[in-house]
Amino acid sequence: MILNLDPKFTPFHNQEEIKFQSFTFSGGEPHIKIADFDSNRKVTITHRLNSFNDLGLLCVTVDALRRMDVKIIDLFIPYFPAARQDRVMIPGEPLSVKVYADIINAMQLNKVFVFDAHSEVTPALLNNSTVIPNYTFIAAVLNRIGDNVKLISPDGGALKKIYKVSEFLGGVEVVECSKSRDVKTGRLSGFKVYNDDLQGMDCLIVDDICDGGGTFVGLAEELKKKNAGKLYLAVSHGIFNKGFEVLNCFDGIFTTNSFKDFEGESVQVIDLNQLV
Repeated sequence: MILNLDPKFTPFHNQEEIKFQSFTFSGGEPHIKIADFDSNRKVTITHRLNSFNDLGLLCVTVDALRRMDVKIIDLFIPYFPAARQDRVMIPGEPLSVKVYADIINAMQLNKVFVFDAHSEVTPALLNNSTVIPNYTFIAAVLNRIGDNVKLISPDGGALKKIYKVSEFLGGVEVVECSKSRDVKTGRLSGFKVYNDDLQGMDCLIVDDICDGGGTFVGLAEELKKKNAGKLYLAVSHGIFNKGFEVLNCFDGIFTTNSFKDFEGESVQVIDLNQLV
């Protein structure tokens, strides 16, 4: 059975949904009331954790299910919060991804499914975790733009995952890129494309998260200098906190609904219910 805590996010079809009411008390505390159901069955909770209140709702939901004597609970949270905060760069910072992982681990869930984890740190910290790769997402993007493209790895950290995508797609050529980041200010510089001439080939940058988009704008400039054709961007988790105007250098932008919904925006969304 499925319990979709966000009614707009229903990634699994053809399963019986559990009815509930959720709300937030005037003091700010999340609360839930779950309708009666056969508690002998496994329950899969789905949610998009975009805030600590979202995490709080998940916590009280699991507690309510345990009090209903549900024994087996799975969880699908496609975007794992704080996944980018997976190392301590300077003294005084938290290891935020571990904070979230510890809270979820304390719930003693049967399985936790994450879509396209940012790094190997998340599944290493998260008990009973399964990472769903971005392979079918990128395949769906190529179905829309054509497969005569080069896959662009924005930095060394993404390279291993992109080669796995390439293998899944039958050996699409991968071009490696790099950048420099000031760990104190977050400022980006020194974008490099390790290919002398892209010969007018269309290029698809593949990454897991787009927040402000600075990495991709800087990389697009360098790709054009190397004679790239059309430029496309595919990110599994679209935050886009600076909007889409900053990304107008791209001929097409693709994401999923793992983080939020997009209506009337300059992005093509591939629903996770088509991918998982």
